[in-house]
Amino acid sequence: MRRTFLKGSLAAVLAMSLGQAAMAGDVVRMVVAFPAGGPADALARAISRQLETELKRTVIIDNRPGANGAIAVSAVTKGPADGSVFFLSSAGAIVINPSLYKNLSYHPKRDLMPVSLVVTTPQVLVVPLQSKIGSAKDLVAQSRAGRPVSLASSGIGSMPHMAIELFKASTSAEFLHVAYKGAAPAITDTIGGQVDAFFGDASGLVPFIEGKKLKPVAVTTAKRLPYLPDVPTLDESGIKGVHAENWYGMMVPAGTPQKVVQTLNEAIRKTLESKDVKASLAKMGLTPAPSTAAEFAGRIRADGAKWSKLIAERNVKPE
Repeated sequence: MRRTFLKGSLAAVLAMSLGQAAMAGDVVRMVVAFPAGGPADALARAISRQLETELKRTVIIDNRPGANGAIAVSAVTKGPADGSVFFLSSAGAIVINPSLYKNLSYHPKRDLMPVSLVVTTPQVLVVPLQSKIGSAKDLVAQSRAGRPVSLASSGIGSMPHMAIELFKASTSAEFLHVAYKGAAPAITDTIGGQVDAFFGDASGLVPFIEGKKLKPVAVTTAKRLPYLPDVPTLDESGIKGVHAENWYGMMVPAGTPQKVVQTLNEAIRKTLESKDVKASLAKMGLTPAPSTAAEFAGRIRADGAKWSKLIAERNVKPE
């Protein structure tokens, strides 16, 4: 038994060493397809320090916004497939853009490999703090009464845009979709009353809700959120089927060795188990969601099919 135990321990240590040896260099780059200061950048910074501890390497955050994720994907795929560069991607670049943009310069299945889902964040429907709108039903009633209702999103093809399309399909009401170039300007105009409402990631809205600058009226989850317990789901509001959840996951260039993928996967899992990381993510309205590479691949397939169908049915077009 002692000999068997020693052999097993030696094998485990050897496997770990091989995985770390395959990741060349002392520095790794985490590419983010959004500018510094936004929710995605905040997530990257929230996990980077613990990730450094787990990988025993310095993690540099490389912000590459623009071109619907194509700039970030290019930065990743042009890098070496050895674990020294990886992509912290939102759902949009992976499961929405391929169906929305026919001439996209990249394709996730061809150019990238899944490592792990990292976090999820639902959509929250918010209105200006002083708005007379008190529920999602109020927005629908106002539209049906012939009064124009504007719904903002963070851009064409974003998860908030998908939530709006589901909302419109479920209610058969008319809304003016106002697509901004990012969440920040959409939030600013919603606070100022330039638009009637905004669907946005919970992670980006929680600070404004807690700061009494925006009023939440509904969430897109099946159950109420623990950090917004008084906000009803759209299902509870009588508006069925509006389930939209953004997520962030780690991907690497196609061709990366499986042992490197496994090393990164284990590092992400351990990072998300950290009490400090969990506390930081909770404050941001993010839910840790580590997975195996295979489970993440399955989530990508399922979400890709869902949003592809919606885009076709609603005839969603890019700008």
